[in-house]
Amino acid sequence: MKIGAQLFTVREFTKTLDDLALTLKKVADIGYTVVQLSGTCAYPAEWMDEQLKKNGLICAITHTNGDRITNETDKVIAEHKVFGCPIIGIGSSPVSLDNDSGFNEFVTRFLLAANRIKEAGLLFAYHNHNHEFSKLNGVTIMEALLDAFPADVMTFTLDTYWIQAGGGDSAQWIREFTGRVHNVHLKDMTIAGGHEQRMAPIGGGNMNFPAILNACADSGTRYLLVEQDDCYGDNPFDCLAQSYNYLKAQGLN
Repeated sequence: MKIGAQLFTVREFTKTLDDLALTLKKVADIGYTVVQLSGTCAYPAEWMDEQLKKNGLICAITHTNGDRITNETDKVIAEHKVFGCPIIGIGSSPVSLDNDSGFNEFVTRFLLAANRIKEAGLLFAYHNHNHEFSKLNGVTIMEALLDAFPADVMTFTLDTYWIQAGGGDSAQWIREFTGRVHNVHLKDMTIAGGHEQRMAPIGGGNMNFPAILNACADSGTRYLLVEQDDCYGDNPFDCLAQSYNYLKAQGLN
């Protein structure tokens, strides 16, 4: 498994191409060799390929606008191939999944695109938040998605923080998705002020990361992508560095 940086963490520093280029360099300087492109400004695929190579980085996955995935599928595929990214991801469903109508609409729209992506030699990926752990027709939405999309068509980017926020055990769910969890979003959970649930750098909170990392290894996870949606006033690059140093101390790189 390789450690990666989810650039959504530093999205405020990726609003222009110049800033994005500098951010890629800063992330590489921390020690990361893998990134996820998410929350950035628009970029030409050829430019991104050049910047990744310049900084010794690879892109494991993107979060791409859902409308582009379904309406411009072939163009999105071509762009990802230019900068060598094997997985086209979506950060969340554009429709509510907690009712049959919304769930069926999502499956209809994205199964077609996901099959086209598979035919092109890439994969489609779905990223969870906490609401996918509510139940639809007696099963969690996560389980319903697992059944609705064949294993060779859609992978999942499981998020440790949001699994726990949804009442689940992150390690258990990662094992549940064995073979279908190429990438995992690592973020820790802590309590501030005695009652406020917050995100934290890896190792800075209360989650059982030894168990989570073992589950990732056993499930076939390829990339551990560090993400912190909110750094609560701390420098997000410092937060990425703290997480990197914790994971490196566990023997990862």
